[in-house]
Amino acid sequence: MSIKIGLIGTGSFSKMHADILGNMKDVTIRGICGTTKEKAIELAKGFKEANGYADFNKMLDFENLDAVYICVPPMSHGDIEKELIHRQIPFFVEKPLGADPTIVDSILADLKETSLITSVGYHFRYKQSVKNLIEFVENTQIGLVTGHWMGDMPEVAWWRKQEGSGGQFIEQTTHIVDLLRFVAGEVEDVYASYGNRLTDNKFDRVTVADVGSVTLTLKSGIVVSLSNTCILPKGISKVGMSIYTDQGMVDWEPDHLSISDAQGKTNETLNSDNPYVKESEAFIKAVRTGDTSDILSDYFDAYETHKVTFAALESSRTGLPVKI
Repeated sequence: MSIKIGLIGTGSFSKMHADILGNMKDVTIRGICGTTKEKAIELAKGFKEANGYADFNKMLDFENLDAVYICVPPMSHGDIEKELIHRQIPFFVEKPLGADPTIVDSILADLKETSLITSVGYHFRYKQSVKNLIEFVENTQIGLVTGHWMGDMPEVAWWRKQEGSGGQFIEQTTHIVDLLRFVAGEVEDVYASYGNRLTDNKFDRVTVADVGSVTLTLKSGIVVSLSNTCILPKGISKVGMSIYTDQGMVDWEPDHLSISDAQGKTNETLNSDNPYVKESEAFIKAVRTGDTSDILSDYFDAYETHKVTFAALESSRTGLPVKI
């Protein structure tokens, strides 16, 4: 039996997920919804059974969907998830969960009343490099973790507005926060310092910080320092995390892992696997069989990452540490 999928959003991530789903056996894209019907129809052209819509409720009314992928900007979450919960349609949603914490809290409250299958796009969890990272650190005593997400200012207007994206730590560096939780455990308190050094002079109507540094203490006592910036020239970026343990240190980047062990040996591995394929395979398997064991981040787990990123925003505004 073919699993019938709908997608909400017509941007690059919708296209990427659509291409992956289009190559999966017994999966059919039946509906695509965009901000305009023209955009939806254009994306739907690549999938012979797909129809384009400008209203997601109409798509849900007319297509007998088994699951929906939500790939919309952070400020657009809320009504979509609530309607899918009401109709009991499983959904995969791209991070972050939203730009308004009250909306995210409301979605979570609705989900608590159901057993609906959900998955959130924290794709790093599915990387082989992360699996290898965990295998090394699980028998060590971690003392310190540092991480970074350094890049340029995205071109889309909504990203540059605080109410649109939530800012870089919420919209991008959330991946590093989530990976930290996945590898090292839960966060106890957060202290953040943000600033705007350059971008408000280079671009119109920028209200997000363009530099930031966040200190976290985990419940285990591990101390963490995460930094980000979006002031770099276009095309220059650096994303990764380093972990310092009593058995050596690990430098992680999405496709590269370097482990320096207690014997003085350094082992480097390259992993070019596609985690987006793995996360969709896990979600589709869950929709088909009810077995959610391969889903590495559902809405409830992702909510814990959401809390940390918004605590950092609160701390940056008050100048005080925030307990999670």
